[in-house]
Amino acid sequence: MTENTTPTPRGKIMLVGLGPGSHDYLTARARAAIGEADTVIGYATYIRLVKDLLEGKEIVKKAMAEELDRAIEAYDRAKRGKKVALVSSGDAGVYGMAGPTFEVLFQAGWTPDSDIEVEIIPGASAINTCASLVGAPLTHDFCAISLSDLLTPWPTIARRLNAVAYADFVVALYNPKSGRRTRQIEEAQRIFLQFRDPKTPVAIVKSAFRPKQRIEFTTLDKLTEADIGMLTTVLIGNSNTYVKHGLMITPRGYANKYDVEVGNRAAREGEKAGVSLSTGLNGWLAAIHGSDKTPAELALEYRLPEVYIRSVLEHPPVDLADADDGGEE
Repeated sequence: MTENTTPTPRGKIMLVGLGPGSHDYLTARARAAIGEADTVIGYATYIRLVKDLLEGKEIVKKAMAEELDRAIEAYDRAKRGKKVALVSSGDAGVYGMAGPTFEVLFQAGWTPDSDIEVEIIPGASAINTCASLVGAPLTHDFCAISLSDLLTPWPTIARRLNAVAYADFVVALYNPKSGRRTRQIEEAQRIFLQFRDPKTPVAIVKSAFRPKQRIEFTTLDKLTEADIGMLTTVLIGNSNTYVKHGLMITPRGYANKYDVEVGNRAAREGEKAGVSLSTGLNGWLAAIHGSDKTPAELALEYRLPEVYIRSVLEHPPVDLADADDGGEE
């Protein structure tokens, strides 16, 4: 007599980004994934954000700093054929559960061809949601840095802060302060003040799109006087960022090329729409090749490494007549 065995269904781990927590900003796919799941795993606070969507689900709540435990729990259930929603606030791939989960999976020998399917479901990260509440601070180049030194050595964090402060990025600081980590934000301020005007605009957003949402505008020199905690994201502007009518704005740079007065769309003298600035790469290359300054003097003028300047000078500039790339501005 042949014994009938029912094959184990294919398990699945869905790494779900919940966005800021408000259902208005939960994506349709995130909502559907939670609906499909047999089990929902997450930090207790994140579970509460979607508690009304969890009827009939197995709920596994984990504490803060138990990310690997959450990933292992998800893997164990998926091995048994369960569909698991492993939830993160914001985006699962931005300081979220995607990274720890893949670390656990790879250590266990998982591959994309394995019996466990993995789906990453993106959500709006704090950098997006907080920016939307204060204006348009991210219109030019920006980056995010976490001040948490629970897993990252402080010298690494400090080097990153130093680099982006010097390079004039708009910066979002994640995990800026906690009950035990209080000095990190002070050190970040100290580093930024080496390169930025003390009156550089700063926006501080706590619990974005949640009931206890709080928004505060301040300046870099007053940063540490603000109410900052683990549920806070700090947005530090660049040298062109300004606050007007309660909105934090970072210009894209149109004023470098166009006369931006109302009704005047003409390009400035020496500039042309659809072509790099006269001080863009090709124009700059022509300028430094035509300069009588030494590489050391050019490096000081442009705040660039001398070794880079010397390398550039070894290659002739492109003919500007051929430089029109028709690129989007």
